[in-house]
Amino acid sequence: MADSTVRPMAVADADRVLAIYQAGLDGGNASFEITAPTWAAFDTTRLTAHRFVAVDRDGAVLGWIAVSPTSTRAVYAGVVEHSVYVDPAAQGRGIARLLLDALITSTEAAGIWTIQSGVFPENTASLTLHQRVGFRVIGVRERVGRHHDRWRDVVLLERRSPTIS
Repeated sequence: MADSTVRPMAVADADRVLAIYQAGLDGGNASFEITAPTWAAFDTTRLTAHRFVAVDRDGAVLGWIAVSPTSTRAVYAGVVEHSVYVDPAAQGRGIARLLLDALITSTEAAGIWTIQSGVFPENTASLTLHQRVGFRVIGVRERVGRHHDRWRDVVLLERRSPTIS
């Protein structure tokens, strides 16, 4: 982690971000999606101000984090859903924690009071990490969707800002 830094995601990162996304999807425990979107689709569904990449000393992208609004209704303007993905070769080095810390700082500075996420129960590393940075389990959505011909549960997590009231 000491050799990694976080910076805003740029268009030039698109290929690497989508490759890391696809690698996570290929692992089978990241999302119901099976194919990463095009950059155009990714770009239009995530809030520009809260997209970050972790890079190594040479500037190679190791992971990314981004948020999407949960609703278009004004009352939910302070609630977002996030995704965080780390290159499989860089996992276990604190990259996701670095990205989550940057995201929390960014969203709180913008007045966002809730970050939520859905995680497959089998993704125990992600669940542990989220709880370490202040997320709590809201509940389990049982058999909420089919993934590779089997029903999957999703653990719903949220982090409420302690500084925004």
